[in-house]
This record gives sequence, structure tokens and C-alpha cells, in this order.
Amino acid sequence: METKQVELSSNNGTLKRLGRWFVNYAGQLGFLLILIVVLSFSAPTFLKTNNIINVSRQVSVNMIIACAMTIVLISGGIDLSTGSVMAMSGMVSAYLSFSGYPFVFCALAGVLTGVLSGLVNGLILANTKLPPFIVTYAMQSILRGIVFVATGAGTIRLQNQAYLDFGGSSVGGIPLPVLYMIAIILLTWLVLGRSKMGRHIYAIGGNPRAAQFAGINIKRIVVLIYSLCGACAALAGLVLTSRNTSMQPAVGIGSEMDAIAAVVLGGTSMAGGQGAIAGTIIGAFIIGIINNGLNLLGMDSYYQYICKGIVILFAVYMDDVKNKKISTGKAL
Repeated sequence: METKQVELSSNNGTLKRLGRWFVNYAGQLGFLLILIVVLSFSAPTFLKTNNIINVSRQVSVNMIIACAMTIVLISGGIDLSTGSVMAMSGMVSAYLSFSGYPFVFCALAGVLTGVLSGLVNGLILANTKLPPFIVTYAMQSILRGIVFVATGAGTIRLQNQAYLDFGGSSVGGIPLPVLYMIAIILLTWLVLGRSKMGRHIYAIGGNPRAAQFAGINIKRIVVLIYSLCGACAALAGLVLTSRNTSMQPAVGIGSEMDAIAAVVLGGTSMAGGQGAIAGTIIGAFIIGIINNGLNLLGMDSYYQYICKGIVILFAVYMDDVKNKKISTGKAL
């Protein structure tokens, strides 16, 4: 009898959590559903298996960055350097590959480059009072400049098959980038929802002074957060370089804005202290489906900038409205 009561209690708890989840993300899920319905009628190929796989592959790069950006925004920071980190890591790994080094070594060097870039961001932010926007924007400019100077604004063609397979192959019909994306999503979920570090990240974003009084090592957490973001950006850069079969100096330009749009659209507050990876997943697929839908409809790629700009503006506005409701004590 007691066992049945425990099971019923557990089931009720699960249903309540699912109910809260749907309530929290009702707007995003509704918007995503509307997009899918509209595109399924206006673009007959949208729901075909090949296109769904293509959408997942396209979303994977943005999702990898967006997962790290979710952690950064929850902590109360922001990272505008991710696109340039993608290019820098891609350049390092591509040059090493071109020189004949094994792909494993090239990939590790590329990821290490991303970690070091994030580490520099984190150390500066942890030991100064400079705003994250300025520090990471400066890093964005520095790294992008280095890439253009080092490559002479030229393209590095990839010839190593292992490198090409890294972002271009599939396992059981599932593209490898999608598998990387799933792994990063699970890692982010574990960090934010199942670890002491995750609790500290929320605390820092919610009230840094209170977190400091609670004995949380804010400097260490900040350094770890930005190093992790650099690693994810490097992974995304390797995937994109592999998919393009070449390293181009302009790779990753604007990717940080796509990631921020996905995260904020998913309900993470730019004020810090609030957010979850579930919302980021929805937000990333909204951005990806918008891009894919416009391509299927034959619209000029420039329209994508307009649509994403509107989406970002709308997401930030809704974030502001939500924060005002919280500050006035109104229920969301």
C-alpha cells in the first residue's frame, strides 16, 4: 500500500513538473508550432526527412554555442567573442592539418585555442570591473583581426579525410554534428541542474553580492564559465570548418548574435539568474527553422537578417516585460 502511494506521489510530481514546463515555455512552443504549420503548407519539402535532417545539422552549430551562452547569460555575463573564437580555432586546426598533422592533434589544438581565448576573457573579467560586453567585444575584434592577418584573408582548403568526416559524416543516418549537439546539451543540463557549480552560477547571476557573502568563489566560476564557452565555440568552429571543407576567415561572423537570440528567445534573462537549457533548445530550433524556411521559400538571404533582428528585438522586449513583472511581484 505504501509503495503504491509513493508511486502515485512520484507520478503526480512528474506531471506537475511537466505542467510547469509547458506553462513556462507555452509562448515559445506555440510560436514554434505555428512556424512548423505555416512552413509545412507554404514549403512542401519542409517536412521531408532530408530537410529535417538538414535543419538539425544547421541548428547543431548554433546550439553548441547557445548552450555555453546560456550558462554565461545566467551568470549575468555575455560573450560576444564566440564567432571570432570559432574562426581562430578553425584556423589553427586547419593550418596544422594542412601541415600534415593527425586530425586528433589538430582538433585538440583547436579546442585548446578556444579554451585559452575564453580563459583570457574570464581572467580579465574576474580581476577587473570591466563590463563583459566591452571585454568580449574587444576579444572579438582582436581574434578576428589575427585570423585575417594570418590567412591573408585567404581560404585554407582541407584535404584530411578525418577532418572532413568530423562535421560531414553520419552514424546510422544521424549527422555527427547532431550527436555532438546532444552531448553538449546533456553536459549543460548536468552543469546547470545537477551540480554545485550550477547552483553557484544561478546565485552569481541572481545576486553577486549575496553569492560572495555565501562564500562562493566568484572569480573561479567566472573563469570556468568563459573557458567553457571558448571550448564550445572552438568545437562549433571545427564542425563548421569541416562542413565547409575549408577554413574561411569570415567563418562565424554573427554567430554570437544567433546564439544570444536563441538563448533569450528561450526565456533566459539577460539580467542573469534565470534560465534553463530546455528553453534554449526551443529558441535554437526557432532560429534554425526561420533560416531554413526562408531558404526553402527562395527568399534572399538578406531577409534572414531582418527576421532574426525582429526575433531578437521581440525576445529582449519579452525579457524586459518578464523582469518588470518579477520586480513588481506579479505572477508570470
